[in-house]
Amino acid sequence: MIQEKNNIQLTNWELVSVNPNNKNWDWKDLFCFWGNSIQSLIGFSLIASLYLVYDLNAAIVLLGTLIASFLVYFFSNLIGKPSQKHGIPFPIILRTSMGIVGAKYVALLRGLVGIFMFGVQTYFISKSIGYLIRIAFFSIDSNFLDEEIFLFFFMGLDIIDWIAFIFALLIQYIIFSNGQFMNRVFIKFSALFVYLGLILFSLIIISENFNEVSNSFKLSLNVENFVSKSNFVPLVTVIGTMFAYFSIIIVNFGDFSRYVKNEKELIRGNLSLILNLILFSFLTILIVLGVDIILSKNMIQVDQLLTNPTDIIGKFDNTYLTIVALIFILFGSASTNLIANYIPSQNALLNFLPKNLSLKSSGFIIILLSFFVGLFWLPVLSQIGILSFVDTIGAFFGPIFGIIIVDYYLLRKKQIINKDIFSSSMHGAYYFSNGWHIKGIYSMFIAFIFSASTIWNADLRFLQSYAWLIGAFIGFVIYYLLSEK
Repeated sequence: MIQEKNNIQLTNWELVSVNPNNKNWDWKDLFCFWGNSIQSLIGFSLIASLYLVYDLNAAIVLLGTLIASFLVYFFSNLIGKPSQKHGIPFPIILRTSMGIVGAKYVALLRGLVGIFMFGVQTYFISKSIGYLIRIAFFSIDSNFLDEEIFLFFFMGLDIIDWIAFIFALLIQYIIFSNGQFMNRVFIKFSALFVYLGLILFSLIIISENFNEVSNSFKLSLNVENFVSKSNFVPLVTVIGTMFAYFSIIIVNFGDFSRYVKNEKELIRGNLSLILNLILFSFLTILIVLGVDIILSKNMIQVDQLLTNPTDIIGKFDNTYLTIVALIFILFGSASTNLIANYIPSQNALLNFLPKNLSLKSSGFIIILLSFFVGLFWLPVLSQIGILSFVDTIGAFFGPIFGIIIVDYYLLRKKQIINKDIFSSSMHGAYYFSNGWHIKGIYSMFIAFIFSASTIWNADLRFLQSYAWLIGAFIGFVIYYLLSEK
């Protein structure tokens, strides 16, 4: 009876080992997962800037991107295999190295970052929805938006912005809080839908301006002096930048790999990240170059290449094209929000209060907190440098990863005692000191100091892109030295 009560305290049906019959993800699902991870406004702008804006050799950018993707592939396999094998998410795996109580608070760090970024991302998603609403009103009556009610602002938002923001929160809640089956469907549809849009847009541009785009594409991909000492620093910079982009996803990759059929599908699926990067980069370059050519032909002046999709849309006086592009942006942004922010936050909350929360109630908490983040984003949060604080919390993620890897592969030899990982009994294998594993906590904080120093120490800021790797390595070493007998 006592053991049963102990188990109930830490058990939530959304966190227990996945039924083998529900492990139905294959490599194609992970292809869509990685596709969603890069199909964002930030991803588009980052790729376009690296290849076309910064004075970098295209071959160096390609090589750096491939090296970074192989690093992400390697680390995702390491962190994904335990969850795939045992069917449990990141916060539960964390109990083996941080203790059953310590894991609650450590995982909550990831959840808080996820909730904050979910609110910020939803704010920007709502801007696209607001544009669509304004286009609809304008098409009905061009003078309708001149009404006095649309001139009243509160917290930097007018009534259309408020409707769009609340709608964005609610529609994400409705879609995302229905469990992994619905999320899987949304991830697959969104990835393929966005790729379809990118391909169609690229074909339209190429069909009308084939020679110009082809020549511009060849000129942009300058590969001269590839083997040169002067290319070493740019290569390291590209690797760090691309790895940093994906690093937020790696530590909680187990939240998704737990649903993969077997290890073979996991490895094949993670390899698809490389294919995604090549495909997305190719389409991005074509679109940016093609748009620049079209704008020049139409005598539309731009100061530089447009790498942000919203800036590109703004230069075209085409309502139909604007509507279609905004719809694709909405799906790309929402799916990224689901993967990078919502699911990690939800699992962190469920792990923090496993007896009290469900998919619906944890989702409601995320939406409520995100409402206040979005509400204060424009007038307050974006003005006070809050992202540096969020990055500082994110500096914990590398150390956490390193500690989990040491604990699972080197110390526990890939074995987890399932009954103890859901038990708060003081005799359980993961109870440690009142539910805290002091060695794990200590290692995490020491590694965090080194990782965070790249953010706050001006002399070390050039290493900021490698903060995750630095923290992971130091956490790995310290935890191993403390724990090895």
